Amino acid sequence: MLIGFNVIYLCNTLINCANMSINRIKVVLAENGKKNKWLAQTLCKSESTISNWCTNESQPSLETLQEVANVLDVDVRELLIPTK
Repeated sequence: MLIGFNVIYLCNTLINCANMSINRIKVVLAENGKKNKWLAQTLCKSESTISNWCTNESQPSLETLQEVANVLDVDVRELLIPTK
């Protein structure tokens, strides 16, 4: 049951993040001196996909968000904006 709650919480957090102008993926990339192109190549994604994430046009799946956190060497929670 706790896993279901966590998935719902993360989905809601991603939705809330998409409705805000701040994008944590974009911020963490900048903090690490990395570019969208680097993330795209590292994750084998298109640059337009990464651009869409960073401009809140779309959001990665929870599994992909974990991959993003891993390659950026941050806790996945750093890529989310808390709701409380």
